[in-house]
Amino acid sequence: MSVPHTIVWFEIPVKDFSRAQKFYAKILNGEVVEVQMGNERMGFLPRGENGVSGAIIETEGLQPGKDGTLIYLNGGDDLQNVLDRVEAAGGTILRPKAPVSPDHGFSALIEDTEENVIGLHSMQ
Repeated sequence: MSVPHTIVWFEIPVKDFSRAQKFYAKILNGEVVEVQMGNERMGFLPRGENGVSGAIIETEGLQPGKDGTLIYLNGGDDLQNVLDRVEAAGGTILRPKAPVSPDHGFSALIEDTEENVIGLHSMQ
Protein backbone atom coordinates (compact mmCIF):
# COMPACT_ATOMS: atom_id res chain seq x y z
CA MET A 1 0.00 0.00 0.00
CA SER A 2 1.42 3.37 -1.02
CA VAL A 3 1.05 6.21 1.47
CA PRO A 4 1.20 9.66 -0.17
CA HIS A 5 2.13 11.52 3.05
CA THR A 6 3.43 10.39 6.39
CA ILE A 7 1.61 13.21 8.14
CA VAL A 8 -2.14 13.30 7.57
CA TRP A 9 -3.20 15.79 10.25
CA PHE A 10 -1.68 17.77 13.12
CA GLU A 11 -2.92 19.94 15.97
CA ILE A 12 -0.96 22.74 17.61
CA PRO A 13 -2.14 23.42 21.19
CA VAL A 14 -2.89 27.04 22.12
CA LYS A 15 -3.84 28.93 25.29
CA ASP A 16 -5.03 32.16 23.67
CA PHE A 17 -7.00 31.11 20.60
CA SER A 18 -7.53 34.59 19.13
CA ARG A 19 -3.87 35.52 19.48
CA ALA A 20 -2.72 32.25 17.89
CA GLN A 21 -5.32 32.56 15.13
CA LYS A 22 -3.98 36.01 14.19
CA PHE A 23 -0.37 34.78 14.35
CA TYR A 24 -0.86 31.84 12.00
CA ALA A 25 -3.08 33.80 9.62
CA LYS A 26 -0.39 36.43 9.35
CA ILE A 27 2.66 34.20 8.91
CA LEU A 28 0.91 31.77 6.54
CA ASN A 29 -0.76 34.61 4.68
CA GLY A 30 -4.18 32.98 4.73
CA GLU A 31 -7.35 32.58 6.74
CA VAL A 32 -7.44 30.39 9.86
CA VAL A 33 -11.05 29.22 9.97
CA GLU A 34 -12.52 28.76 13.46
CA VAL A 35 -14.70 25.72 14.11
CA GLN A 36 -16.19 24.50 17.40
CA MET A 37 -16.03 20.69 17.61
CA GLY A 38 -17.58 19.57 20.87
CA ASN A 39 -15.47 21.06 23.67
CA GLU A 40 -12.62 21.83 21.30
CA ARG A 41 -12.10 25.19 19.62
CA MET A 42 -10.14 24.62 16.42
CA GLY A 43 -8.67 26.91 13.80
CA PHE A 44 -8.05 25.15 10.50
CA LEU A 45 -4.79 26.28 8.92
CA PRO A 46 -4.63 27.02 5.19
CA ARG A 47 -4.34 23.70 3.34
CA GLY A 48 -1.19 23.20 1.32
CA GLU A 49 -1.04 21.89 -2.21
CA ASN A 50 -0.03 18.46 -0.91
CA GLY A 51 -3.37 18.03 0.86
CA VAL A 52 -1.89 17.72 4.36
CA SER A 53 -3.31 20.15 6.86
CA GLY A 54 -3.81 20.77 10.54
CA ALA A 55 -5.23 23.13 13.08
CA ILE A 56 -4.57 25.15 16.17
CA ILE A 57 -6.59 23.73 19.06
CA GLU A 58 -7.78 25.06 22.40
CA THR A 59 -8.94 22.17 24.59
CA GLU A 60 -8.45 20.64 28.00
CA GLY A 61 -5.55 18.23 28.31
CA LEU A 62 -3.30 19.79 25.66
CA GLN A 63 -0.84 22.48 26.63
CA PRO A 64 1.42 24.44 24.30
CA GLY A 65 5.11 24.46 25.01
CA LYS A 66 8.66 24.08 23.75
CA ASP A 67 9.01 20.42 24.73
CA GLY A 68 6.34 18.90 22.50
CA THR A 69 6.50 17.23 19.12
CA LEU A 70 8.27 19.27 16.45
CA ILE A 71 6.33 19.68 13.22
CA TYR A 72 7.45 21.43 10.07
CA LEU A 73 5.05 23.63 8.13
CA ASN A 74 5.44 24.20 4.42
CA GLY A 75 7.27 27.50 3.95
CA GLY A 76 6.14 27.83 0.32
CA ASP A 77 8.58 28.54 -2.46
CA ASP A 78 11.00 30.31 -0.09
CA LEU A 79 10.51 30.08 3.68
CA GLN A 80 12.21 33.46 4.09
CA ASN A 81 8.88 35.02 3.04
CA VAL A 82 7.22 33.39 6.08
CA LEU A 83 10.15 34.27 8.37
CA ASP A 84 9.83 37.91 7.35
CA ARG A 85 6.32 37.94 8.89
CA VAL A 86 7.03 36.02 12.13
CA GLU A 87 8.24 38.83 14.43
CA ALA A 88 5.61 41.31 13.26
CA ALA A 89 2.99 38.66 14.10
CA GLY A 90 4.36 38.30 17.66
CA GLY A 91 6.59 35.24 17.22
CA THR A 92 10.32 34.71 17.55
CA ILE A 93 12.82 33.29 15.09
CA LEU A 94 14.82 30.67 17.00
CA ARG A 95 16.91 29.39 14.09
CA PRO A 96 17.09 31.41 10.88
CA LYS A 97 16.83 29.89 7.43
CA ALA A 98 19.66 27.41 6.89
CA PRO A 99 20.36 24.68 4.34
CA VAL A 100 19.42 21.14 5.32
CA SER A 101 21.35 19.62 2.42
CA PRO A 102 21.54 20.20 -1.35
CA ASP A 103 18.75 17.66 -1.90
CA HIS A 104 16.54 18.60 1.07
CA GLY A 105 16.16 22.37 0.87
CA PHE A 106 16.10 24.74 3.81
CA SER A 107 14.62 24.88 7.30
CA ALA A 108 14.13 27.29 10.17
CA LEU A 109 12.64 27.17 13.66
CA ILE A 110 10.25 29.68 15.15
CA GLU A 111 8.42 30.09 18.44
CA ASP A 112 4.75 30.99 18.04
CA THR A 113 2.74 33.23 20.35
CA GLU A 114 1.83 30.21 22.48
CA GLU A 115 5.46 29.08 23.16
CA ASN A 116 5.29 26.19 20.65
CA VAL A 117 8.42 25.57 18.61
CA ILE A 118 7.45 25.12 14.95
CA GLY A 119 9.69 24.20 12.04
CA LEU A 120 9.44 25.69 8.56
CA HIS A 121 10.68 24.04 5.37
CA SER A 122 11.11 25.02 1.71
CA MET A 123 13.24 23.84 -1.16
CA GLN A 124 14.62 27.35 -1.82
